[in-house]
Amino acid sequence: MSLRRYLLLGILVPVLGFVVVNSLSLYRQALTAADTAYDRTLLASAKSIGELLEVAKVDGQPRLRASLVYSALEAFEADNRSRIFYRVSGFEGEMVSGFADLPPARPPSDRPNVYAALVQFYDDSYRGEVVRMAVLLQPVAGVAGRGMATVQVAETLEVRQTLARSLLLQTLWQQALLVAVIALVVVVVVEGATRRVRALSRQLSERAENELEPLTRAGTPRELMPMLDATNGFMARLSQLLEHQKRFVRDASHQLRTPLAVLKAQVQSARRGDVDPAQALSEISVTVERATELANQLLALAKVEQLRHQSDAPVEDWGASVREVALDLSALLAQAELDFDIHTCVASVRAHPWALRELTRNLLHNAIRHSPHQGRLRLEVRIEGSMAVLAVDDDGPGITAAKAARPFEAFVASGAQGGSGLGLAICHGIVENLRGHIELNNRLQDGRVCGLSATVKLPLERQT
Repeated sequence: MSLRRYLLLGILVPVLGFVVVNSLSLYRQALTAADTAYDRTLLASAKSIGELLEVAKVDGQPRLRASLVYSALEAFEADNRSRIFYRVSGFEGEMVSGFADLPPARPPSDRPNVYAALVQFYDDSYRGEVVRMAVLLQPVAGVAGRGMATVQVAETLEVRQTLARSLLLQTLWQQALLVAVIALVVVVVVEGATRRVRALSRQLSERAENELEPLTRAGTPRELMPMLDATNGFMARLSQLLEHQKRFVRDASHQLRTPLAVLKAQVQSARRGDVDPAQALSEISVTVERATELANQLLALAKVEQLRHQSDAPVEDWGASVREVALDLSALLAQAELDFDIHTCVASVRAHPWALRELTRNLLHNAIRHSPHQGRLRLEVRIEGSMAVLAVDDDGPGITAAKAARPFEAFVASGAQGGSGLGLAICHGIVENLRGHIELNNRLQDGRVCGLSATVKLPLERQT
């Protein structure tokens, strides 16, 4: 369901239901008012008849006598469509005057009466027609005696029904007009309210596939701001991913082209016999190792970007991870005959195990590569407040001024050992994803550089 249809139905259906209920209520109130007005006419008719009654002596007993002519009731008929019937009953319930076949009066009810007279109104049937009956208890007194007469006046319902139909039609026309006005207003308001949504939809659909600039906020309603900000944020993240993908493809193709070209040249030289086969195989092996390391680091750099958008990292012990990496690189430590010192403690951080191992491996591998033969290398994991700290100290040549200006930029290698220049870039990406901090500082002794200190700080994950 579209937003416009949802709003229209959500507003118009309750309004229509309310109008229907209100119409029925107004119709019933109008009928009640009409009945009250016509009942007053019936009551006036009954009172007029009662005023013409008198008491006479018959066989020594007081008897009621009426001198009413039926034509006198014509003044109380609404028009020629309604007819009035009456009956007067005496003190003992005997028929005195009027229509003898008019149904006798019902017993008085307990319903409250708004009239001062002793009267009740109800619907009855007479000669196959529904009539409105008024029953008046009229006190009559005279020289011959006194008593309570019963005056019944019945009226057919043609005029009332005509009035009811007229009231119903008038009410329906008024309510229909009200519904039409409300519907028109709602349509106009909903169209205006959803205009910005449709504009955003057109703006997105008309964009080119590589156009990821933020949507403009000008003229956007406050309620659409969260959606607009979320859309702009998504496009910004998508733009970063695409840019990273382009950069990865560009860097990979550029960086792998050189070792592959060297490898091709070495193979061709070996096939021509320009160098000794053993030397050629050794050179080819070195080139393959460098190309493999470069490919692995490029893949690691791409994986770091993927982990940037993952939030389901578990809690890991960084100290245990550091010891595992040190054990994996023990062969390199032994080959360089380094004086290796390691101190760790339990440091719980929220990170993917691969990220912690890759971070430690790159820092330790760089330290081994740049440390002099039989030099000292120290690795420590400690706790400082709310941060877990990894410190790697070596006796290498330190970091040059050129490298210090941009230490974590990819493909910027330093030192005599060279390298691809991706190790520190990978470390920086991992630390940035883990909301930590990394820094490189030359260690000085007597004013000269005696080594490099790499320090990484990651926020601790408190165990509960």
